[in-house]
Amino acid sequence: VSKELQKLVGDRHFIRILAVFGGDSIQKQIKSLRDGVDIVVGTPGRIKDLMSRKILVLDQVKMAVMDEADEMLNMGFRDDMEEILSTIPSSRQTVLFSATMPPAIMELAKRYLKKPLHSKVTGDVVTNASIEQSYYEVSIHDKPRLISCLVRQFGMKSVIVFTNTKKAADETVQTLRRAGLKSDAIHGDLGQSQRNQVLNSFRSGSLGVLVATDVAARGIDVSNVDAVFNYDIPMDREGYVHRIGRTGRAGKTGKAISFVSSSGDLRKIRGIESFSRVNMLKKSPPTSKEIRASYVNQMTLLAEQVGTQEEYKHHSKLAEEIIESGVDYKKILAYYLKENCPLDVVDTTHVVRESKSSGGGRGGNDRGRSSGGYSHQGGGARKKTFRKPGPKGNFKKSRT
Repeated sequence: VSKELQKLVGDRHFIRILAVFGGDSIQKQIKSLRDGVDIVVGTPGRIKDLMSRKILVLDQVKMAVMDEADEMLNMGFRDDMEEILSTIPSSRQTVLFSATMPPAIMELAKRYLKKPLHSKVTGDVVTNASIEQSYYEVSIHDKPRLISCLVRQFGMKSVIVFTNTKKAADETVQTLRRAGLKSDAIHGDLGQSQRNQVLNSFRSGSLGVLVATDVAARGIDVSNVDAVFNYDIPMDREGYVHRIGRTGRAGKTGKAISFVSSSGDLRKIRGIESFSRVNMLKKSPPTSKEIRASYVNQMTLLAEQVGTQEEYKHHSKLAEEIIESGVDYKKILAYYLKENCPLDVVDTTHVVRESKSSGGGRGGNDRGRSSGGYSHQGGGARKKTFRKPGPKGNFKKSRT
């Protein structure tokens, strides 16, 4: 937020902006505050810390802004927010931004805003229309492999994978790295300097996959995210809206892909659909044939691109000399593909298989059961079945 404000300020250097947050040097922040600032952007915890030290005094504040208010409430910052607001003169202007407006937010607005004007910048659909939302039924163990397949099938360069726990984030990173994807995680156990390092790598494009928990992902502002993966379905519907809002920005399209591994996950999906007023497409994992075809297409586009760019002129001549010398260029290409297209992605015995569902699924806008088959047992009782992976991609039935 402070960086965006700096852009708006431009060359008006007399407007001083300071960001204060945990994990960064508090001594530097104290020095800047003593020198004088006009705008302070901060997290509730660090603001309270500076207030308790009598360094940050808020009795002259003219405007208070609560950004991502619903997220701060979800993370338990309500008491901190109310304590901070109570120290600011009541004559202030108060502005509240929130992606969703649950009852707790409305209550907060009534308590701290005077005759508030409610400005709604979304339409009838809660989520961005430029985001394609879909879900895949997949076993827990096959999730990393499916991410690897989809990233390669669609040629994704920048994706965010959301997990519900720090442990899952770390484990997912290790699995994706073994699959040949440049991945790293951000979560609550990382210091601010480590977090900044990972985010800078992601922004620059040197890191293709960012695995994050919801708390650690607050404030991520990257404009070119191709897709958001819900490795774990979020705990609440508002969390889903926040997650997928990190793709499809600035007029670009994006993908929001959720993984369903249980009947509970499917119920969450249905709840999210009802809340956001969007029908998610149920999709099947790509086959090895589809992934191979996508690679051929990517290589075709790459060849066309290289042929039109002057910077590849000399390398193209060298390539011609190598071929003319009798070198088997097919072997060189195979070596390149081995480095960029792991065997477990294109080998048919390793490709993720979708669990079959006798209840059908929902493609496009067609409704139907899409979380496994139903079988009648005994006196007509009906049990739901999901599939778990067996040897060589086959699936076994398991009851839930």
